[in-house]
Amino acid sequence: MNSLNSEAFTVLDQHILWSDMIGNILGLTALALGWRRSLWSWPVQFLSGLILFGAFYGHLTGSAGKQAVVMAVALYGWWRWNRDKDGAADGHITPRFATWRERAAMLGAAALGTVAVALLFTAYPSLSWDPWPDAYIFVGTVVAMYAQARGMVEFWFAWLLVDLVGVPLNFANGYAFSGFVYVIYGALVLWGMRDWWLRSRRGARPALEGAPA
Repeated sequence: MNSLNSEAFTVLDQHILWSDMIGNILGLTALALGWRRSLWSWPVQFLSGLILFGAFYGHLTGSAGKQAVVMAVALYGWWRWNRDKDGAADGHITPRFATWRERAAMLGAAALGTVAVALLFTAYPSLSWDPWPDAYIFVGTVVAMYAQARGMVEFWFAWLLVDLVGVPLNFANGYAFSGFVYVIYGALVLWGMRDWWLRSRRGARPALEGAPA
């Protein structure tokens, strides 16, 4: 892993590490595969987390811990999509909108999780360089991946909310490459959101279809 943590190149006075570049490119690939509803989205996401975990371990403990959680959610997503794809005609999961109960649960979990993680980061400054925004991005990422694993269209909205904080935060703190990656994430999110939205509407059926008038 030492070779992956070496410098790949320098751009705009930013030192780009191989691990940071490869891990983020794999993350983009995983999101694109998720757009296509490909089961391979999850192994690629797991590999991205593994590389970034190796990059952060022993240096940024909190960031390494976040990648460990991302890998765990990737394993859950792989299992969930394997189970759910059998019920779809095309062999892929069928996107759907979350119920109001599910939306409330995810919003509550995101709010409480952000506060809890931010307080943890604040209590242990070595875990994070910017506790509250970092906690928001971390918890938002986990919520987005969970919604993706359940095939919910809202997963794209969650990613968009993460990007709204992630893009300016990375540029402001000198992480130009990561900030640029988040911009591409934003574009993929908008395209993927449209695709899943349309698929969820095509897959929907009127509640009284076939019932007598």
